[in-house]
Amino acid sequence: MRFDIITLFPELIQPYLEAGVTRRAYASGQVQVRLWQLRDYAEGNYRRVDDRPFGGGPGMVMMAEPLSRCLQAIREDRADPAGSEAPVVLFTPIGTRLDHAEVTHWAEGQGAILLCGRYEGIDQRFVDAHVTHQLSLGDFVLSGGEIAAVALLDAVARLQPGVLQDEASHIQDSFNPALDGLLDCPHYTRPEQWQGQGVPEVLLGGNHAAIARWRRDQSLQLTAQHRPELVERARNQGLLDKADRVTLARLAEAGKL
Repeated sequence: MRFDIITLFPELIQPYLEAGVTRRAYASGQVQVRLWQLRDYAEGNYRRVDDRPFGGGPGMVMMAEPLSRCLQAIREDRADPAGSEAPVVLFTPIGTRLDHAEVTHWAEGQGAILLCGRYEGIDQRFVDAHVTHQLSLGDFVLSGGEIAAVALLDAVARLQPGVLQDEASHIQDSFNPALDGLLDCPHYTRPEQWQGQGVPEVLLGGNHAAIARWRRDQSLQLTAQHRPELVERARNQGLLDKADRVTLARLAEAGKL
C-alpha cells in the first residue's frame, strides 16, 4: 500500500510518520508514504504555485500547471499498470464524510495520491481533469489538507495487521461492525479507587458474561445519548436483540435517554 502526498508543507506531515504506534506501519513498509513538495514542480525564481482568482475576491488559488507536473512525476514513479492507476484524493468541504466504513475501504486498497489543498482552493480545471475522489473530515474548514491527510493515514495504518500490539484492539473501536456500529463503552484501570470514585463492581467479579452484558448496555446508553441515529440504524438493520431492546426501554423509562 502506497500513499503519495502532494503538499506545500511536508514538514507538517513527516513527524507523524515517525511517532506513535502507527509508525510501525510506515517503518515496516506496510504503508509506504512519499511526500512531494509542490514547489519543486513550479517554475520561476519564486517557485510560484498560486495566483489571484479570476472574477476577483479574497485569497489565492492554487495553479493547475504545477499540480499537473507533480502528478505526472508521481505517476511515472509509481508506474502503476494501465487501467489500475492510483486514485487521486482531494480533501474538500464537498467530499464524502470520512467515517469507519470509508476508512475500511481505503485500508483494504492499494493506496492513493493525496492532494493537500491550500489558500482558497485549487483551479477547478485540475480537479475536473484529475481528481477521482473527494473526502471531508466534517463541516468545518482547515488551513490546508495536511491534517486531513494525516487523519486518513493514521486511521488506515492502525487497521493494518501487526500495527497494534493487540490484534483485537481496533475490533472494539467505536463505529466498528463488531459493535454493530455503536460507540464503545467506558474503560477503567488501576487503582480501583481514585479520588473517591470506584470501578464498577461488575468489572471486578470475573463473570465474563456479566461483564459483556454491562459493556453492551453501556455502549447502548452512550450511543443513545450522544449519537441516537446510530442506535436507530442498528435497530433498522436488525442488529439489536431482545436484551438490547429491554435495556433501551429501561433507560427511556428512567429518563436517561
